[in-house]
Amino acid sequence: MAEAIAQRDAADVIEPSSAGLYPLGYIAEQTKQTLIKNGYSADRLTSDALTPEAIGGADLVINMTGRMLREAFRNHQKVENWWVEDPFDSDPETYQRAFEKIQGRVNQLAVWLREERRSSKTGR
Repeated sequence: MAEAIAQRDAADVIEPSSAGLYPLGYIAEQTKQTLIKNGYSADRLTSDALTPEAIGGADLVINMTGRMLREAFRNHQKVENWWVEDPFDSDPETYQRAFEKIQGRVNQLAVWLREERRSSKTGR
């Protein structure tokens, strides 16, 4: 969900790429339905494994597992931990709660990144 939200709401400051430690290999139907219900596209989403190359190429890694994963992220300095309930195999309300939490966090991050961009341009 985070990738779809960032693609639509924050493409000016975020180049999102989503991957997981234990990917399903498909996007859950309820994930697609939740995104569509909220006006987002799920068309190009994939379920990919998190690789060392992906971590190494990222400016910022968002960990949404709720656990500090020192092993997976030990060599990456820019890891932000967001606890988001995993809605997999839950009811639509749980998916909606997860969507709203992710949307709020992505939008907060985008605001911060836009402010950082402005500050760097003005020298503040």
